[in-house]
Amino acid sequence: MDFTFNEDQTAILEAVKEFADEELAPKAKEIDEAGVWPAENVGKLVELDLMGIAVPEEYGGLGMDFLTWAAVGEELSRACTTTGAIFGAHMLAIFPIMTFGTEEQKQRCLMPLARGEKIGAFGLTEPGAGSDAGAVSTKAELDGDHYVLNGTKIFISNGGEAEIYVIIASSNPERGVRGLTAFIVEKGTPGFEFGKEEKKMAFSALPNRELIFNDCRVPKENLLGREKAGFLVAMRTLAVGRIGMAIGAVGLARAALEAAVPYSKQREQFGKPISSFQAIQFMLADMATEVDAARLLTWRAAWLKDQGKPFEKEAAMAKLYASEAGMRVTTKAVQIFGGYGYTVDFPVERYMREAKLFEIVEGTSEIQRMVIANQVIRELG
Repeated sequence: MDFTFNEDQTAILEAVKEFADEELAPKAKEIDEAGVWPAENVGKLVELDLMGIAVPEEYGGLGMDFLTWAAVGEELSRACTTTGAIFGAHMLAIFPIMTFGTEEQKQRCLMPLARGEKIGAFGLTEPGAGSDAGAVSTKAELDGDHYVLNGTKIFISNGGEAEIYVIIASSNPERGVRGLTAFIVEKGTPGFEFGKEEKKMAFSALPNRELIFNDCRVPKENLLGREKAGFLVAMRTLAVGRIGMAIGAVGLARAALEAAVPYSKQREQFGKPISSFQAIQFMLADMATEVDAARLLTWRAAWLKDQGKPFEKEAAMAKLYASEAGMRVTTKAVQIFGGYGYTVDFPVERYMREAKLFEIVEGTSEIQRMVIANQVIRELG
């Protein structure tokens, strides 16, 4: 297992780090407070050709690997978690089209996504279907040359701003997960509208919108993969999404650590910097160890994906550990800042609020434990 980056990868990561430090980080607080889609940041991602890192060159991407995508996502999330989240959610539309799409779908939809000409999103969650994918109630009924979609999706990241959506609907409700089918639905399709945008504890500038389908007619050629194979599309997409969530949590935890260390060196109590106190040193040691452990788990999952090896268990492990480590690290950062850490004058209070999201989305920590346990039982039972 080799995490050494070649010359091209290193050049991309250096450019991303410079962009993150000089342009993303200084505006992160402003973006969070304004609660407005960061169009300028997204435009810069497009300019830097980062939207299709893992997409083959013939479809408009850079033709690089998922490990590079993960490393770039970490840098973006370290500087601005909102921009990192948009970057990650975009992949949830790219990956299923790249993996299951027809040549025509790749030419029509994957290419503009990879070039950043259009933003993507993935729609699975519903009011009654979160952890239980089999409870999807959005219906897809075949009518001539079209499928007619009716139902509602909620909490959809990039919702409203995205132009291309991968939607999971049920074409045979009696069969549960075996009746699910995946579709490509484009913004502006008659019968496809946007509803409520959620007001959240954090990530105020990341849209999480309702997607409402009211007799939405989707052409048969927008069927993604085979009919009634939507659960496979969803699960494979979520596995990649869990790597995305893990890199977001790693980047956020890194930001908290990088804020806590210099503060501990300049903040004095009892006539000396608090970094000289063993209690603070132990917290910093635990934080640094957890950041590194979370990164290694995440990069391992991405590396396995690149090698064409099974990675679902490892992605769940990375997501579980990184999200919970992110919560612990950001909480310790607030503790190190003391009373100031609880104020909005310092970024660590925002980091702690943002960290909670990673334990919930793309499968809660409890779901990850179920995924991991089921795999371990099969492997070792």
